[in-house]
Amino acid sequence: MLRSFALIATLVPATVFAAGGDSTSAPKPSETTTTCSDGQIWDTGSQSCVDVKSDLLNDDTLYGAVREFAYAGQYDHAQAALAQMSDPKDDRVLTYMGFTTRKMGDVPGGMAFYQQAIAQNPGNILARSYMGQALVEQGNLADAKDQLSAIQEAGGKGTWAETSLSQAILTGKTYSY
Repeated sequence: MLRSFALIATLVPATVFAAGGDSTSAPKPSETTTTCSDGQIWDTGSQSCVDVKSDLLNDDTLYGAVREFAYAGQYDHAQAALAQMSDPKDDRVLTYMGFTTRKMGDVPGGMAFYQQAIAQNPGNILARSYMGQALVEQGNLADAKDQLSAIQEAGGKGTWAETSLSQAILTGKTYSY
């Protein structure tokens, strides 16, 4: 028991985990979730909240909003922002569609998005981590461990994707984000 705790302590940084690449910190709340409402996104150029369909928003701004909405549990707003991305088949978009779909209760639909993201980019360690965490939630540790191995083989050792999935496999607890 003590050895398991020590292993977990070495794998998990003290900071809060967040999705998005290798980040180990949550996205900082911005005006998108502190000032804007109804899924609007803060546009730094106009210094105002704009509709998600605004031409003022580029993919990077939309992606940042997706991440922030997802962290705040605003999955429907995250999906609305994802729908505005220039390439709906981009593996980054598919990964977050999988995450938000799964968190909204459609696990099979979420898994299908993860599979599409991984088919497009087998090195997408974030999609693999989210898929692995879904597998842990389903009690399928063997397949979750396969995703962990794939993350490590893709150069993901020491990343949030690896660490969060490792902890989920060890403890059975996954991240809401």
